[in-house]
Amino acid sequence: MDQIKQLTDIIQNSSNIVAFTGAGVSTESNIPDFRSSGGLFETLLKKYNQPAEVILSHGFFMEHPDWFYDFYRNGMIYRDATPNDCHKVLATLEQRGRLKAVITQNIDGLHTTAGNKNVIEIHGTIHRNYCNKCGKGFSLEYVMDMTKPVPLCDKCGEIVRPDVVLYEENLDEELIEKAVNHIMSADVMLVMGTSLVVYPAAGFINYYKGNKLVLINKSPTPFDGKAQLVINQSAGASLRRVMENMG
Repeated sequence: MDQIKQLTDIIQNSSNIVAFTGAGVSTESNIPDFRSSGGLFETLLKKYNQPAEVILSHGFFMEHPDWFYDFYRNGMIYRDATPNDCHKVLATLEQRGRLKAVITQNIDGLHTTAGNKNVIEIHGTIHRNYCNKCGKGFSLEYVMDMTKPVPLCDKCGEIVRPDVVLYEENLDEELIEKAVNHIMSADVMLVMGTSLVVYPAAGFINYYKGNKLVLINKSPTPFDGKAQLVINQSAGASLRRVMENMG
């Protein structure tokens, strides 16, 4: 049977789908993948002579916030990025009562922009920022438009940081529990745009106990052998064809 027809049948016969998305979903909105050849990790190494795991770490942020923000503003923020077909279809599936949650490794906020209401951003989001001292919240625009090298709180003068999980920091336990609960109760697990090699995020897949694990990724993953359906194509193109079949 045609893979898209199989996926269409799986989605049409489910009312409890959970989607798990990674960087490959955002690349279709022209946001570069970190780890691909020529991606942000390679760029960082060439420009700063430091690996991304160092520059995007908690310790480096505290010691060299100017370097951190130079990269963050110029290498991680794409304000012109808009939701692609994958984001839009997931929002439609939620509106139709089929999709219960989107769990994402991405920090770009595009799932929310597309219209999804129940989005679990396990690595945080660029759209929330807060003062490291007093906790006052700030918008992305505040961080990006400030002329100083490092954005400072307009209340207490301390450094403002993005609400994203840096290296050396732990994931939020409440978000983890929420994500795991959704995965364990799902009848369909739709995994898209992720190589499933980065932990602890990749380990979330192990909590799925159903028999409809679908992997949509351009390259193979370590979980392909456990999946009922593997589609090595872009997530946006695949879901767009599903919606065309569903009408």
